[in-house]
Amino acid sequence: MGNWLWPPCASAEAMGARSSSSGGTTSMSNLPNWDGLPVPDDMPPEGSCVRIKRPEAGLVVLTLDPPHRTATVLDLPLWRDLALALATVQPSGGDRALVIRGREPLHFAFGADIDAIETLSDPELVRRMTIEVHGILENLENLSRSMCTVAAVGGPVPGGALELSLACRYVLAADSPKTRLGLPETKLGILPGWGGTHRLPKKIGVPAAMEAILTGRLYDTRKAAKLGIVDRVTKPEYLFRIAADLALGRTKARPKKRGLARWLVDKNPLATSIIESTARKQAAAKTRGKYPAVDLVVPMVASAARVNAREAATREAEAISVLATGSVCKSLVSIFQASEAAKKLSRGPDGERAPRLERAAVVGAGVMGGAIASLLAERGVSTRLADLSREALDKALVEHEREITKKLKWRRLDGSRARAALDHLDASQGISGVGRTQIAIEAVAETLPIKCAVLRELAEKMPDGAILATNTSSLSVTEIAADVPDPGRVVGLHFFNPVRQMPLVEIVPGEQTRPEVVRAAAGLALALGKTPVIVKDVAGFLVNRLLGPFLDEALRLFECGVAPQRLENLLLDFGMPMGPLRLLDEVGFDIAGHAARSLHEAYGARMRPTEALLPWIESGRVGRKSGKGFFDWSNPKKPTLAGDVTSLQTSQSLAELSDEDIVNRCVLSLVNEAARCLEEGVVTGPEELDLATVFGMGFAPFHGGVLHYADSVGAEALREQLDALAAASDITTRDGGRVKFQAANLIVELAQESGCFMDYVPASTDPA
Repeated sequence: MGNWLWPPCASAEAMGARSSSSGGTTSMSNLPNWDGLPVPDDMPPEGSCVRIKRPEAGLVVLTLDPPHRTATVLDLPLWRDLALALATVQPSGGDRALVIRGREPLHFAFGADIDAIETLSDPELVRRMTIEVHGILENLENLSRSMCTVAAVGGPVPGGALELSLACRYVLAADSPKTRLGLPETKLGILPGWGGTHRLPKKIGVPAAMEAILTGRLYDTRKAAKLGIVDRVTKPEYLFRIAADLALGRTKARPKKRGLARWLVDKNPLATSIIESTARKQAAAKTRGKYPAVDLVVPMVASAARVNAREAATREAEAISVLATGSVCKSLVSIFQASEAAKKLSRGPDGERAPRLERAAVVGAGVMGGAIASLLAERGVSTRLADLSREALDKALVEHEREITKKLKWRRLDGSRARAALDHLDASQGISGVGRTQIAIEAVAETLPIKCAVLRELAEKMPDGAILATNTSSLSVTEIAADVPDPGRVVGLHFFNPVRQMPLVEIVPGEQTRPEVVRAAAGLALALGKTPVIVKDVAGFLVNRLLGPFLDEALRLFECGVAPQRLENLLLDFGMPMGPLRLLDEVGFDIAGHAARSLHEAYGARMRPTEALLPWIESGRVGRKSGKGFFDWSNPKKPTLAGDVTSLQTSQSLAELSDEDIVNRCVLSLVNEAARCLEEGVVTGPEELDLATVFGMGFAPFHGGVLHYADSVGAEALREQLDALAAASDITTRDGGRVKFQAANLIVELAQESGCFMDYVPASTDPA
C-alpha cells in the first residue's frame, strides 16, 4: 500500500460512458467516494483495470484485466474501475445483457488483496472501504433485476471473486480441475465481507452456506453446481460464448431451486435457530473460542434470509472492521503469505520453474513409503514401489486402492483420474525397473548403513543425474550422501506422518547438494500439494528439534503428578491441535524415544530426555499402533485415557502447579529452542520457521507461529520467564534442567535491544 491518498473519481466519460444520443447520460451519484483511502504504489490510470466491450447489440462485456497485476485480485483500483464501468451500463438505453469475465477462461479473479489486508490497522477505514464495495455490488445486483447478468468464471474463484459473482443473476463456471469456488475467509481470521454471508445463504440455503463458510472449503465445479453455487457448467473453451448466449437468452441456465425449503428452513426462525445452535457447538469444539470470526459469522448466516441487503452490508462491515485489524487475522495472513512464498522455492534465479518429475521410485513399503508412493501415483507420477517383503508391498497396494476408491466414492476424483492413479503405481520385490526414473525416495529403516546401501544401489541402477532423496527424520543427509557417487544429487525429503494429512515437507540439502536438486525437490513437494521449507542439515532438522523439548517437558510434568487430562486440556486451550500425550501416542513411544536420544547425542544436556516411558516401551506398550499408550485405542475413532495411565507417575510434586506454569514450561521450552534455530540459520528466516511450526507441528495458527507468539509476549518478558523457570527447584536439580531453560543468546540480545524476532535476519541465510 502506498503513502498517498485516492483522488476523486474521474468522469464517466473517461470510462466510455455513453452520451444522451445512445440512451441518456450516466448518473455519477451512486459511485463510491474513494477520498482518503490508501492506494497501491503502482496505481494504474483510471479505466485501465476493466475493459468495456459491446460485441453485439444489447450485450455489454466487462473484462477484469488490471495492468499492474499478473494475477487479478480485487484491489481498490479494480473496484474503482468496476464501479465506473457499471455506471456506463444503460438498461434504458438498449443494454439488456451483461457479462463479467476474466482475461482467460481459467483466470477470473483471485479474491481480495491479501497484501492490503495485512497492512490495515484502522477499523473505521476498513468499515468504510467495505461499505463502498457493498455499494458497487448493490448496483450490480440492481442491474440484475432489470437485465440478465452473468459471471463467467474459471480457475480459482475464492472469497471476494465469488462474492462478486453472486451479485450477478447467473454464475457460469468453466469445467476444469483448476476451477475452485468458495468462501475461505474464515481461514484468514475474517468473514465474507462483500455480501457472502447473505447472498450465499439466499442462493444455496442456510445449512449448505453455513458449512461452506465455516469450513472455508473450495469446491470443484461439479460440487458447486450440485450445491447451487454455480448455475451452469461448460467447457473452458466455450465459456465466453455460452456466457453471451446465456445473458442474451439464447440458451438457458439450470439454477437449483430451494422450493419449500426456502420457507420451511431458511426463513423459519425455529429451524435457523437450531442450525445456529448446532453450528455454534460444533465450531466451539473445534476452535475452543480462539477464532472470533466463527462466532460472528454463524448468526449472520443463520438469519440471512430474513435480513435485507442494506442491513446485511452494515453487519458485515462492522464485523470485518474489527476482525481485519485484529491479531488473529494478522497471524493467519502472515502464515498464508509465507505459504505463498514457499511456492517460489521451485524457481531458479531467472524465475524458471524446475522441470516436472514424471517418473519416481520409492524404496520401503512401510507406512511412510507406501503413503508417499500412493500420493505420487495419485498426483500423476508413474511410481515404482520397491521392498524385499512381498507382504509389505501387497499391503501398500491394497491401501492405495482403498484410498483411491474412497476418493472416487466421495467424488474427490473422477473415474478417469482414479483409474490413472491406480495405473501409476506398481511394485517390485527388490530394486528393479528404475533405469528411467528421475527421482527415488528411500523410506527404509532409520539406520545409517541401511540407508547408505539403498542409495548406493539406486545410484548404480538409475540414470546419471537422477535425484536420490532420503526421507530420514534424524540422520545427517551429508553423511548418507558421503558414499554415494555424485553426492550433489542427494537431498533430504522429509515427509511427516500421516503423509496425506500433514502439509509440510522439509527439504534438507546436504553439504554438496546442488541448488537445482533442491529446486526439483521443492517442485515435487508442491506438485504433491505440500508446502516445502528448506532446512539446514542439523540433528532433528527443524520440526523434530522443536518438538523434542516440548514433548519431553510435557512428559516430565505428567511424571511428577500433573493430571493427564488437565495437561491435555491446557495445551489444547493454548491452541495446539492435540494434547502432548495424544501426540506421543500417535507418533509411537519407540519412535519418539529414538528421536529424543538422537537429539540428546547432538545437543547435549539440554536435550536429555526423561526415561518415564521406558517401562511401557519394554513391555511393548508404545501407543496407538500397539492398541494402548496413554490412551486406550480399542475404538480408534474415539480413544479414551487408559485406566492405568497414572501408574507411570512417580510423584505428585508438580500436581498443584498453576495452569500458567504448566503451559509456560511446555511452550517456552519450544520457544527457546526456536530462538536458537533462528540464530543458527536453520531456516532462511522467521517467516519460514513460523510456517514450519504451524504446518509441521500444528502450533496454534491464530498465534501466527512460534516466533509471532514470542513477539506477542516480548523478548524481555520471555527472558524473565525463562530465568524464573531455570531457577525452579525441580528444574535446577535435574540433569540438564537449568541449561534447557537458560535464555537463548538471541532472546537476551533482543531483550537488550527491544527487538523483535520477526525482524531478525540470521547471519547465515542459506540453510544449504
